[in-house]
Amino acid sequence: MSEPATEVFVAHRNLLFTVAYEMLGSAADAEDVLQETWLRWVAVDLEQVRDRRAYLVRITTRQALNRLRTVTRRREAYVGPWLPEPMLTTPDVAEDVELAESVSMALLLVLETLSPTERAVFVLREAFALDYAEIAEAVGRSTEAVRQIALRARRHVGERRPRAAVPAGEARAVVASFQRAVTNGDLQGLLDVLAPDVVLIADGGGVKQAAVRPVTGANRVARFGLGGISRHPAAITFELAAVNGYPALVVSLDGELDGVMAVRVVHGRITGLYYVRNPAKLTRVHTATPLTRR
Repeated sequence: MSEPATEVFVAHRNLLFTVAYEMLGSAADAEDVLQETWLRWVAVDLEQVRDRRAYLVRITTRQALNRLRTVTRRREAYVGPWLPEPMLTTPDVAEDVELAESVSMALLLVLETLSPTERAVFVLREAFALDYAEIAEAVGRSTEAVRQIALRARRHVGERRPRAAVPAGEARAVVASFQRAVTNGDLQGLLDVLAPDVVLIADGGGVKQAAVRPVTGANRVARFGLGGISRHPAAITFELAAVNGYPALVVSLDGELDGVMAVRVVHGRITGLYYVRNPAKLTRVHTATPLTRR
């Protein structure tokens, strides 16, 4: 094992994980991609590599693309709605508005509607500001083709992109109001904090009970949420946390982790609720995962 190779890989590991996670929406798959990247990296002659960071990003992108084509087929057979894997994130992620937006549950869901190559190009260009020539090398297309793919992907995402979220501090206050209303069984308090067109998406993965399709509208979402609480009035607790760069609630039932509810706040009201209950997706909510664009 080459010591210089190890040092370079470790120095860029957080960046590589962030690239893979944004492309895949899954921390578990991103870790597998990093393992595959490492195996290829240690076989490289470092003396022949001019830009080691760019080379590592290129390997990671290619491995993530291979993985993305596989998981896309797997997700088509997923039981119920599929949501990205939530991750507890460090305070600096929320401070980097562009990074927080790029790893938000809402945007990752939009990226699911792109083809694998479109997603790779969009992520590398919009989130990491790579130039078209670098992206072309990473995805195996010509520079001109990448420009066209980037334009198409940007237009596609722009048409579906959630409205701009509020700063983390403001979102935290709204989430706290939501938490109080749910805990107190306050229907009017919930209606006050939910946008009229709010959407709740729940992911149980066929393992935990969850709504089989999105719940839309403030009244339906409020009653759905309070209905769940009423079945376990004293057993459910909520803890405010930073998940994927934004305030969220970690939900426990009888002291055991039950799920993570990520929240999208726009103009002081909640427009999106993303509740992940699938146990396989809850391994990253105990310890913060460092993410970076650099």
